[in-house]
Amino acid sequence: MSTNVLRTAEGWWVVRDERAVRIETKAVTTAELLVDREAVREADREAIVSGETGTPVADLAALSPVTTPCRVVAQMVNYRSHARDSGFTGEIPPTFFRKASGSVSGPHDRVVRPAHVKFLDYEVELGLVMGAPLPIGTVVAEPDLPSYVAGLVLTNDVSARDVQLTKGQFYESKSYPTFTPTGPYLALLEPEDFPHLLDLRLRLSVNGSPRQDRTLADMIVRPAQALTLLARFQNLDPGDLLLTGTPGGTALKAPPKPVEKIGALLPPALKWKAFFKSQARNPHYLHEGDVVTATIATPDRRIDLGEQRTPVADVR
Repeated sequence: MSTNVLRTAEGWWVVRDERAVRIETKAVTTAELLVDREAVREADREAIVSGETGTPVADLAALSPVTTPCRVVAQMVNYRSHARDSGFTGEIPPTFFRKASGSVSGPHDRVVRPAHVKFLDYEVELGLVMGAPLPIGTVVAEPDLPSYVAGLVLTNDVSARDVQLTKGQFYESKSYPTFTPTGPYLALLEPEDFPHLLDLRLRLSVNGSPRQDRTLADMIVRPAQALTLLARFQNLDPGDLLLTGTPGGTALKAPPKPVEKIGALLPPALKWKAFFKSQARNPHYLHEGDVVTATIATPDRRIDLGEQRTPVADVR
């Protein structure tokens, strides 16, 4: 059974049934906590027997359970439903990009839209937190996943679509401060939890209106294969974070094929002007005052990454 860990300004906590028990550890970073697993297990044992004597989770101000600096890597177009929304047909080559770790924020912090960004989008994603080094050239088979992945986190790969599309710039468009809300929980997994990953359901809503809802069965490149492909050129260390893609349902969708063909004939500046003029009528992009709610869990709650609620605000 997975163990949920919460991080606050005061330290680390194990959470059971809406109650939390402090982990007696000197760990400051996520990587250091992963080394001190015995302290986590001891707190978990105490949480199981303490019952109502633990600290209410509602009284704790959760921070991201992934500490920074760290490597933040993400997969592009990794769910079949998102590929359809994005206009992809045929085989999709596995693609990775980096995000600045300065974009990582807490699970209830504001998502701040920069003044020049007009089309702000959401992407609920499952994050893999590394528990062991992944050297260049590593081949990860499914049974090997517990040797490399320590746990899971809920993330939102917030995206400035006008920056991403007009500049072809993933790094900038997804790396502004607050553009990677993470948490509330780091679910530390046991080997027997890994066969249940495909049962995880990703859900995201905006102001209570459902936008995204898929399980990992919709995923194109699954975690073991993703780590193998990534290790061809990128090593990872304990505490690093891999975002594994988002399901369909984002605000951004590919235009109809006839419109796309006409747009291809236009000069780039004119094409993007026409495209974003049409996008301005799309009500699904995020605006100040919106509240984004996201969850990832298995139906039986064997793995439950908690609920993320992030209000959207314009930069002041």
